[in-house]
Amino acid sequence: MPADTPILELRGVSKRFGAVQALTTVDFTANVGEVTALVGDNGAGKSTLVKTIAGITTMDEGEYRFEGQEVHLHGPQSATTLGIATVYQDLALCDNLDVIGNLFLGHERLGGTRLLDETSMERESTRVLHRLAVRIPSVRTQVASLSGGQRQSVAIARSMLGNPKVALLDEPTAALGVAQTAQVLNLIRTLREQGLAVVVISHNLGDVFQVADRIEVLRLGRRVASFETAKTDSDEVVSAITGAKSGDEQLPIGDEADASNGATSGASDVEVNER
Repeated sequence: MPADTPILELRGVSKRFGAVQALTTVDFTANVGEVTALVGDNGAGKSTLVKTIAGITTMDEGEYRFEGQEVHLHGPQSATTLGIATVYQDLALCDNLDVIGNLFLGHERLGGTRLLDETSMERESTRVLHRLAVRIPSVRTQVASLSGGQRQSVAIARSMLGNPKVALLDEPTAALGVAQTAQVLNLIRTLREQGLAVVVISHNLGDVFQVADRIEVLRLGRRVASFETAKTDSDEVVSAITGAKSGDEQLPIGDEADASNGATSGASDVEVNER
């Protein structure tokens, strides 16, 4: 794959749910060693786009390319096989299991006697957490006793066991305190430094500006703006989110009535607090 080719690229993606046009000819790219933030108000189409990337939702129109080649996903397992890992907001952790049990949940390793290979799983859990600089009391600690930031870190570490190339993180700092948020943001930086393409979906622009290299804005199902983080500010991004102006690529916003097709746009809940 040429160095300038995005590892993940979606071209002209459209998706309709009944009378609602959720996505309209959306283009999106993710590059190796880069954090791309996907932002937008409620109903902008962020979740639909992420589910399309993750293989959960099938697009009606468009092209899906991975490492420069067009691919066709047949479900979440297809995306996982390509090397795309998704960490959803609910984390899907089991409080009654320890860290090792959560990391290997559903793909436990078995020894020669068909019993769980606890030694191998503990060794691999320790290795992955160390590589990601995740700090927890012990891999034998029950997840129920971990902080919000530690739980998020465990969920991200679990997605790294398959050595993915792209990480999709859905609201990774939602409902976290300042210290816990800092822990998760540091983990995102670590993923970038290790050469992953990281896509972060977030309402918190303070967090976005701390870790993102590029910001993509969705509004009413359309990609309306693209910013280099170092060359913009929160006011400009909020203006794109709310429809006051488009981004530095001057992408056409188009007719909002056509884009919404019955969807409502209420008050913005994007957070712009600085940490």
